[in-house]
Amino acid sequence: MASCLCPCPCNSNLRLLTIFLLVLFSTVSPSVAACESKYEGTCHDKRQALKFKVIAICSILVASMIGVCLPVFSRSVPALKPDGNLFVLVKAFASGVILATGYMHVLPDSFDDLRSECLAKNPWHKFPFTTFVAMLAAIFTLMVDSFSIGYFRKKISSNAVESDNVRGNEAKELEQFGIGHGHCGNEHLKISEGQEQLLKHRVVAQVLELGIVVHSVVIGLSMGASENPCTIRPLIAALCFHQFFEGMGLGGCILQAEYGHKMKGILVFFFSVTTPFGIALGIGLSNVYSDTSPTSLIVEGILNAVSAGLLNYMALVDLLASDFMGPKLQQNMKLQIWSYVAVLLGAGGMSLMAKWA
Repeated sequence: MASCLCPCPCNSNLRLLTIFLLVLFSTVSPSVAACESKYEGTCHDKRQALKFKVIAICSILVASMIGVCLPVFSRSVPALKPDGNLFVLVKAFASGVILATGYMHVLPDSFDDLRSECLAKNPWHKFPFTTFVAMLAAIFTLMVDSFSIGYFRKKISSNAVESDNVRGNEAKELEQFGIGHGHCGNEHLKISEGQEQLLKHRVVAQVLELGIVVHSVVIGLSMGASENPCTIRPLIAALCFHQFFEGMGLGGCILQAEYGHKMKGILVFFFSVTTPFGIALGIGLSNVYSDTSPTSLIVEGILNAVSAGLLNYMALVDLLASDFMGPKLQQNMKLQIWSYVAVLLGAGGMSLMAKWA
């Protein structure tokens, strides 16, 4: 009977295991719970979320196509030609939208990802990786801008020299017959300056599309992986407006680049489908992809930081500064003031959307 009063080794081990698990979860689970509560919330319905995602794919695709196509096919409307005042105001508004997208949407998302409680404090909470990566992305964008323009400028100059030599020989031959003219050089110089400006517009359009596409895939992937209909529902309307106005900014750059129909179609296609593609990819990977896992947070945070640096540089340097320091606005103070109003309206409207998206 005395042996029955002794504590059972199995029960003792069970108590020790229970105490160990309680201590373990008391130290580990708060961060996990914080991640879940921060990103998932209390609303969780996989079927309802899937229905909203399908609606999002269709509506965002339509909004993106309308937004980017409006400026691209606006040449048939005289008031919206690239040299018109209305086009300048629309472009200024869209540039404000792109600027606010970088500062008010993409950059804060990167901060949230790389400062998440799900990540280790060292190094992610000890160093401002978001601003560091955004700074490097802006410098890289400047390098692409500079090298591309420099390369094409040299190419145009070499072609101009060859063309001038050919024209010079032709002029000499014509002068022998008394019908020569000496005005070819200045005319070709004007053509070269126009080509250089055209190449500048093309570089801007392609680099801007790159930054938008990176951000669009990331935000689409996050929405597609989410199973929270309470979060997805307001995002649909916010992202439709976001893609519409961002598309107008990109469409204006594509219009000024004067691409052929094939290149226009490629740029419009990739802008329009990237967010829906990201949502569809998120749906397909929802069983294995978690937007609260450390790896996902790091990848999304770095990509968002890259996109933010690129968008901020493009909006300030290649869009706003290029237009406001150009001769059209410098010679028309009234148009310049209204353009600033348009920029503030675009940036303010997109900043207000940061409340939902």
